[in-house]
Amino acid sequence: MNKQRTRKQSGQALVELAFILPVLLVLLLGVVEIGRYAYISILIGNAAHAGAFYGAQGNGFANDTTGIARAAEYDFAGTTSGTSSTNGLQVSDLNVTSAVSCGCDSAGTITTFGCTTATNPFAGSCASGSWVVVVSVTCSGTFNALFNYPGIPSSLNISKTAYMRVAG
Repeated sequence: MNKQRTRKQSGQALVELAFILPVLLVLLLGVVEIGRYAYISILIGNAAHAGAFYGAQGNGFANDTTGIARAAEYDFAGTTSGTSSTNGLQVSDLNVTSAVSCGCDSAGTITTFGCTTATNPFAGSCASGSWVVVVSVTCSGTFNALFNYPGIPSSLNISKTAYMRVAG
């Protein structure tokens, strides 16, 4: 009787594995894609921070859009050459924009003025606080999925912005 039961159940584990293996592989690929998305998002955020840090060194640096873009690209590439990257991503796919804003800081609340240079033409009107210059750097790129999943877009735009107060 035990021999008959064993013969009827032989191969059962193999059939169960055949049913569950595709589900496990799809889950594994999903985890890999989420990890890649997080990695690229972190790289873009760090590039924005590096560009803002460069611009925050002083008023001259805040208006140097080329220098800000290079600092962000170098950070994104992981190398100082700026053309090739150590992370497998193309530096040319990173878009960097920067802007400078001026304002009056009163107890942590900044009232902005429309300044085009990092000087303080409205400093006299800032009686209740201190004059500040803030540089903002926005980096954006595209995440391209390795595989197409139904109902999920194969490419996503990622954009990160960093703000820093300009020294001086």
